[in-house]
Amino acid sequence: MSDIRLSRASLGEIDLPAYPGLALAAVTLVVAEDRAAAALAALTAADAIGFDTESKPTFAKGEVSSGPHLVQLATETHAYLFPVAWTPGHAALRAILESPRVLKVGFGLGNDRGALRSRLGIELQNLLDLGAVLRGPGHRGMVGAKVAVAHFFGQKLQKSRKIGTSNWANPRLSDGQLLYAANDAHVALRVYREWRRRERAPAAGPARVS
Repeated sequence: MSDIRLSRASLGEIDLPAYPGLALAAVTLVVAEDRAAAALAALTAADAIGFDTESKPTFAKGEVSSGPHLVQLATETHAYLFPVAWTPGHAALRAILESPRVLKVGFGLGNDRGALRSRLGIELQNLLDLGAVLRGPGHRGMVGAKVAVAHFFGQKLQKSRKIGTSNWANPRLSDGQLLYAANDAHVALRVYREWRRRERAPAAGPARVS
């Protein structure tokens, strides 16, 4: 297993080229029956897909999140964003997320299983949290997408805090929100593929970034 040893603090000090990510043309907001059908066909045909969710942030003390408000799923070339408020998309979303054949990969998925169960009655199947499997044996904490992108691709993943904490329940998401959400799912799949490629390659000792 690749042992990633790159702290978030040291990452900020490294001058790396920007991670390009998906273009807006490769992002579909699933808010129509034909889009849901296309997403279902593409995502269930894959052996693995990128997965993430976004929720409207809570600010008041004791406030309970009503999320997730957006579910993001990605193939190698395209991302599909499912607004939870668009209820006709729930059937396709359920079929994809409950499929035991399709592996869903992402970062920091600790709360997603319970949130999707309580909000939509969806029982997530075949889920892999890269944040846990990439940290290496004997290490605490979770590996984030930024560290993984630097380690595997030698690039810097730009993530806007302003967009990340924006209103994901808004019925009209901005282009910035669409790209942010799409790439959260897509980058997880890319990292997974590269990790698996290296795991299958002849070993010359554990890969480390210091």
